[in-house]
Amino acid sequence: MAKGVKGPKGRKMTLNVAKNCIKITFDGRKRLDLSKMGITTFPKCILRLNDVDELDLSRNMIKKIPDSISKFQNLRWLDLHSNYIDKLPESIGQMTNLLYLNVCNNKLTTNGLPVELNQLKNIRTLNLGLNHLESVPTTLGALKELHEVGLFDNLLNSIPNSIGKLPKLKKLNTKRNPFPKEQESEIFLDSIKRLENVYLVEEKDLCGPCLKKCQQAREKLNRIKSITMTASRKPMFSSLVSPNSLAKELQEEWR
Repeated sequence: MAKGVKGPKGRKMTLNVAKNCIKITFDGRKRLDLSKMGITTFPKCILRLNDVDELDLSRNMIKKIPDSISKFQNLRWLDLHSNYIDKLPESIGQMTNLLYLNVCNNKLTTNGLPVELNQLKNIRTLNLGLNHLESVPTTLGALKELHEVGLFDNLLNSIPNSIGKLPKLKKLNTKRNPFPKEQESEIFLDSIKRLENVYLVEEKDLCGPCLKKCQQAREKLNRIKSITMTASRKPMFSSLVSPNSLAKELQEEWR
């Protein structure tokens, strides 16, 4: 920032204001919603409300997340998307109850991802899209409970095999990265193989409508796999990562 030029003046957050922003979710959890409040610095006063289950600081102008955020030991849901964060604190690894972490649309670089992320053993959704990541730590492969990973709109040339082989992974969004074409195709085929295993069930365990739905999904996967393995038609899927991706329907959610 040029000398003499003041940065944006953020809204002053007080404890009383924050208390009034606590909502009860439909399943009875306490959610502190401070999104779109014009906040420029992490409000220390909210550390006194560390018994909440969910914290939303998205769509603000926050540049730094302090180590003290680890005081939110009950937190299951943390949304920091659309800020100016370039680094996550090492203490985030202490928030072992986290199930959902969204840091999409920030200024994160590879060096801004602490190794301690691999301590989030219960996390199911991790969104790192729309950042400046040139690589992804292989240690994220230790997060065996991950169901969804967002890595779209970064600077990635490759994805660690440890992530592609996560046992419970259902959605891997890596669109709009500068991947070599060969690797992009390889990731796609690997996704199909993994998803086939997800859909394999015994007919006796399913009701009629569920069985029909699974059979239709299996047939769709087989058609996609057959087309993708035809070299002459590979360009048709040059940007497709996962055959059951919900990116189009849930684009706003992932951003």
